[in-house]
Amino acid sequence: MILSSVLQAIGLFIATNIDDIIVLSLFFARGAGQRGTTARILVGQYLGFIGILGASVLVTLGAGAFLPPEVIPYFGLIPLGLGLWAAWQAWRNRGADDDDEAKVEGKKVGVWTVAGVTFANGGDNIGVYVPVFLSVGPAAVVAYCIVFLALVAALVGLGKFVATRRPIAELLERWEHILFPIVLIGLGIFILVSGGAFGL
Repeated sequence: MILSSVLQAIGLFIATNIDDIIVLSLFFARGAGQRGTTARILVGQYLGFIGILGASVLVTLGAGAFLPPEVIPYFGLIPLGLGLWAAWQAWRNRGADDDDEAKVEGKKVGVWTVAGVTFANGGDNIGVYVPVFLSVGPAAVVAYCIVFLALVAALVGLGKFVATRRPIAELLERWEHILFPIVLIGLGIFILVSGGAFGL
């Protein structure tokens, strides 16, 4: 059970944070040659992500306390809707330049800058994590949070790696807009079906 939660958490983290690799690589590129850049980005990423997890858990606790259990599977509509919206956006903006540079543009590489960008970029994360947290038990939520926090360091390391290898960054940028909607749509359908929503 716990192993299953860990594997699901890894997959969910990758799906919801793959775009952060590009943003982090831009931070590393901007802070190249400055002492302490890696430490500031790491601390900022952790602060921002802890904010995302905190918001997700609070919303989950509120929804779990005030909603009847039979309503909870319908929260699968959130990642399903986000996935369909992301797919629509990807189709509509095909060929357009990505706006990742705009997230970093004009900002120094400081702890609170990284934290702010991470949290602001995490709206989708919260929208996806809440339905998942509602559909699993408290032990699984704790397992998810521990895995997510462990993977933040790996994400920062990968961002630093990508910053020095442009072909990898371009590959991620090219496929992220396709993988992200597919994973969210699949997750939404899974939550709806496994919870018996709509008599499925």
